[in-house]
Amino acid sequence: MSPCWEARADLLVVGTGVAGLTAALRAQSLGLRVLVVTKAAAEDGNTRWAQGGVAVVLPGEHDEGDTVERHVADTLVAGAGLCDEHAVREIVFGGPAAVTKLMALGATFDSAADGRLARTREGGHSAFRVVHAGGDATGAEVERALLSAARDGRIPVLENHVAVQALKTPSGAVAGLHVLDGAGVPGVLTASAVLLATGGLGQLYQATSNPEVATGDGLALALRAGAPVADVEFVQFHPTVLYTGQGARGRCPLVTEAVRGEGAVLVDATGARVMAGVHPLADLAPRDVVAAAITRHMALERGGIDDHVFLDATHLDAATFRTRFPTVYAACASAGVDPSVRPIPVAPAAHFACGGVVSDVDGRTPLVGLYAAGEVASNGLHGANRLASNSLLEGLVVGARAAEAVAADLASGRLADPRSAVVGALPVAPVADRDSLQRVMSRYAAIGRDAEGLAVVGSVLDVSTVDRVLTSRVLVEDAALTLVGRALIASASQRRESRGCHVRNDFPERNDAWRRSQLVRLTPSGQPVLGTVTALRGAA
Repeated sequence: MSPCWEARADLLVVGTGVAGLTAALRAQSLGLRVLVVTKAAAEDGNTRWAQGGVAVVLPGEHDEGDTVERHVADTLVAGAGLCDEHAVREIVFGGPAAVTKLMALGATFDSAADGRLARTREGGHSAFRVVHAGGDATGAEVERALLSAARDGRIPVLENHVAVQALKTPSGAVAGLHVLDGAGVPGVLTASAVLLATGGLGQLYQATSNPEVATGDGLALALRAGAPVADVEFVQFHPTVLYTGQGARGRCPLVTEAVRGEGAVLVDATGARVMAGVHPLADLAPRDVVAAAITRHMALERGGIDDHVFLDATHLDAATFRTRFPTVYAACASAGVDPSVRPIPVAPAAHFACGGVVSDVDGRTPLVGLYAAGEVASNGLHGANRLASNSLLEGLVVGARAAEAVAADLASGRLADPRSAVVGALPVAPVADRDSLQRVMSRYAAIGRDAEGLAVVGSVLDVSTVDRVLTSRVLVEDAALTLVGRALIASASQRRESRGCHVRNDFPERNDAWRRSQLVRLTPSGQPVLGTVTALRGAA
């Protein structure tokens, strides 16, 4: 199918989350021609669903004794030995300036009685350093401020256009995108640089905190373009998503970790504490620890027939809970639960991809012209498990740095002339049935994996995929989920240990022979092959 139209920019930003919008605003301020592309509406990204807040140590707005160094240390502990310490330092130390700039754009965070910013504590943090907005609507406020600034700045946003494949020059540089509109009409966008800010892959599983747009598109596009991805086996499951009954599908309401930060505790049907004796931080242990503990508890409780536990926040009266957590309160009310009267039924659900497209802290990937920021990227910040509320921080810091890197690369002549981009036919890719894929991924590749179950997923993918020309958004998404699922299974099968949010029932211990990131590339025939990340991020 030939493209029907063409547009050109200096920088194409794919995605309207915090990383993408921050990059677009910074790039525009540096004089670049920017075009933002999103497959849905501008407001439909993942950022708006972030409840907890932004983890940051602001001058004069922190606990006594808390420092940026302590934030770095907490991040490294949560990452279970796979963080890149340089990346952690660069991003965490860049947080105060990034959040200050966000507030200058109009973002309003909640205030405490003393007039300073209100702060909460979440899993893995050693201090109250998570600033929040609207009680538990931080992502919505961040998105509002960034979208407002983008619209005030007249940054063009091309809505309802899905990126199908990267366009490359004869020398192999990325120089644009092949896209489809909502009716499947193809078009070409050329640019000296493409920034992927497409979010995660939560829709790979039946139950997730992610919206329907989180289908791993950016990872798949990067892999097909020849870029490597890393750490894809590390998918963080949020411990507390509102349990609404057996067979819940799609995006499930999140019960922010900040509820536990305000004193709520996890209990089972008998009232026994789930996290007692599991970890020194108990209910505020890192997310991988809490999610795994809940899963084990459910497997043991009443012969393994329980599929949820409870979050007891009844120490908070209704008015306090409603004011501090209005989003959670509304979700509970819709499910017929009054959290001030009885505990909230909760269960783990797919939440955050800790791995992604291999990149450095400036968003550069090993492919000239291709950049990545936010959840789609693997820059070494998260390692084997993300520290709570580091995601919005990452998007703010790396989004701006990526824009600056594009401007510098453009000025130095590193990037290709987009007029030399080769436009071919729409790609053909294996596509699996989404329902079947989600069911086997949830059954065999969620929390608690083993060789036999991972092999089952691989077999299902082998026999159920059909090669299709990617002529619609649905086909692009299903092909992305299929490819990302294969990459995840390959990495999870190879990593014969339990580390962070990768839990192997047949290899339950951490093995420091595996203290390294696994790299995935595609063979010429489109099959994932594994390698090891060494100095690749620094060389990107």
